[in-house]
Amino acid sequence: MNELELKYGCNPNQKPSRIFMREGDLPIRILNGRPGYINFMDAFNSWQLVRELKAATGLPAAASFKHVSPAGAAVGLPLSEVDKKIYFVDENAELSPIACAYIRARGADRLCSYGDWAALSEVCDAATARYLKEEVSDGVIAPGYTDEALAILKAKKKGGYNVVQIDPDYVPAEQEFKDVFGITFQQGRNNFRIDEELLGNIVTKNKDLPRQAKIDMILALITLKYTQSNSVCYVKDGQAIGVGAGQQSRIHCTRLAGQKADNWYLRQHPRVLALPFRDDIRRPDRDNAIDVYTSDEWEDVLAEGVWQNIFKFRPEPLTVEEKKAWIATQAGVTVGSDAFFPFGDNVERARKSGVQYIAEPGGSIRDDNVIATADKYGMTMCFTGMRLFHH
Repeated sequence: MNELELKYGCNPNQKPSRIFMREGDLPIRILNGRPGYINFMDAFNSWQLVRELKAATGLPAAASFKHVSPAGAAVGLPLSEVDKKIYFVDENAELSPIACAYIRARGADRLCSYGDWAALSEVCDAATARYLKEEVSDGVIAPGYTDEALAILKAKKKGGYNVVQIDPDYVPAEQEFKDVFGITFQQGRNNFRIDEELLGNIVTKNKDLPRQAKIDMILALITLKYTQSNSVCYVKDGQAIGVGAGQQSRIHCTRLAGQKADNWYLRQHPRVLALPFRDDIRRPDRDNAIDVYTSDEWEDVLAEGVWQNIFKFRPEPLTVEEKKAWIATQAGVTVGSDAFFPFGDNVERARKSGVQYIAEPGGSIRDDNVIATADKYGMTMCFTGMRLFHH
């Protein structure tokens, strides 16, 4: 099969629509459902991310995509007890490394992951499928599925869940083409390899770069490689915790991703973990309530006549001072940027979210100011020399 007709393109009025190969056959099989145009855009971008992340780290990798950018990405490290609580994992659930990878990828920004496309670097097993079954998700791409996993996924969304199998040995053509306004663009495929060798140019006084920080830098950079630019990514312990995509200003990328990282950390506040949710509240409603509760709009879920639909009793809101104090305890975070930081203000903002390690291309006329700002806080910063724009 070298082409597949689709229902429509980005929008229902954009017809006809298809995916096809100029040469050879499509490297995919549709095992269930009927994926659409945007589904496939997410599927192919997310598959590239997890494939490269697995190759670079040797660890199982997963991603959660929405609108052709990752809401989250992670490698398959074990979940802590707090992780299980904030990601709604049964404490007695049997979890495989690839299941942990997806749970952590989805946990980066659970609101943005609502209705996501999942990508797995490994064969999807029953543990991963069982978790996916309980989440609102559009589809999944993986190199294979166990019989039990496939049966679980085929029962999702009344039998309509999209399940795509991709040939892990598929190698794309070296040249890429894209039509815009009836005009064809051509470029060489971005085959730039991201690995530990890229992290050798440490430009700060602090040269300490532990193994976990290297993994986090690689994760940040590969995530950025498949995120709509401009983009900045915060990572901790093998998991993206904040992705800022598609902003015109670098500092706005840094602020957006930093706010998401702060929100991720606020979910771990003891008061948030102890929120008295009603037993009948749905998981997406709980996610939304937590997001609002930890924001400046907390009154929207604690107002009289509203909280009764969410909580067993009305919890006290977190004050601004309490939130600042909690976020100030965050540490050991890595930040990556797909292009250079033009000013030290990006470093200043990153520091507020616990950043200790930075990976960025370098090359700004104000690199000295950026380095000096990092040195002021004892950070470790690598200049990679490679821009990672993606459009």
